[in-house]
Amino acid sequence: MKNKFANRMSKTPRSFVREILKVSENPEIISFAGGLPNPESFPVESISKAVHHVLSKNGSEALQYSTTEGYRPLREYISKRYDSQGLKVDPDEILITNGSQQCLDLVGKVFLNKKDTVVMESPTYLAAIQAFNLYEPVFKTVPLMEDGIDLEKLEEVLKNENPKLFYAVTNFHNPTGITYSEKKRKKLAALLKEYDTILVEDNPYGEIRFMGENILPVKSWLDDGILFGSFSKIVSPGMRLGWIVAKEEVMDKLITVKQASDLHSNYFTQRIVYQYLYTNPVDDHIQKIRNLYKKKRDMMISMMNEYFPPEIHYTHPEGGMFIWVTLPEGISSMELFDMALKENVAFVPGEAFFVDGSGKNTMRLNFTNSDDENIQKGIKSLGKSIKELLAKLKAV
Repeated sequence: MKNKFANRMSKTPRSFVREILKVSENPEIISFAGGLPNPESFPVESISKAVHHVLSKNGSEALQYSTTEGYRPLREYISKRYDSQGLKVDPDEILITNGSQQCLDLVGKVFLNKKDTVVMESPTYLAAIQAFNLYEPVFKTVPLMEDGIDLEKLEEVLKNENPKLFYAVTNFHNPTGITYSEKKRKKLAALLKEYDTILVEDNPYGEIRFMGENILPVKSWLDDGILFGSFSKIVSPGMRLGWIVAKEEVMDKLITVKQASDLHSNYFTQRIVYQYLYTNPVDDHIQKIRNLYKKKRDMMISMMNEYFPPEIHYTHPEGGMFIWVTLPEGISSMELFDMALKENVAFVPGEAFFVDGSGKNTMRLNFTNSDDENIQKGIKSLGKSIKELLAKLKAV
């Protein structure tokens, strides 16, 4: 059997985070590993009412096959929400998907041939590495700065490598938590247009800003850019609904490959989500999520300030779900992971987020899915493990 698998399978490992999450399923473990929304944010009662309404009023229709593009009223809702935020998007430029993860796969199918060049941030979203890797591209990476991608180094890559795609998470980046400044977004758009490279802009966290001012997507200055969105962070990840925004020429190809994959995303769930959005004050719900996450972010930062040694650096996100930690050179976050796990604390070692296997002294912490007591206890314990590892290094 082993000689029957496609060659690409030998180059595509399982998700590192998913494997770590198996370890942290033990209820005794305080897990800062998964990128999980807090269950307190799930509108269970309102969703229940939406389900009842859809089944009682339109049950036969909602349980039938539907169009690949997705439920039209839901796409119109997304379009109007973009419009209220300052971005013009026609409903026909929106394709409903099975979460934003499917967006990555569909874009890979539409655009990538073997050995095409894809530019990635360094570090980058590890599931994007995994999704694109199936199509056997050549990855080129550009380091992130505090306000977004290093534009000088990006231009070098654009000029010398002629990449087909540039993938970016521009708001509350996964894994680092940083956000691209408006100035950098405008310059990035101009660069990509000049070098005819397709922007793939992933924005699953954009609505979860709890500090600072909202900034329009890079696509606002680059009309041909591709933009992803998701209901996972503002409604429920279990409902697995996201979307792609793209112009007609690209949308036609995306619809074709989606039809080959699954015909259409879960139509029943689309109807439920639309009913929920239509009948509830969604902005009030999102504000509750923001308030909850800001409190947890502030608590984790406060505990890190108190218990982490001064030589440890970490980001201060204005939204989203993650804090990125950089340890001194020579410190292995994998070794720290093993030590922390013995103390019943888990996180994601940063190496998984780098295409080239670097970042061995980095790690990602999730602050949204732990209660206050576990944040306090877990960060205190993690700080203790870091100090022990530093002392061990200095003793060598």
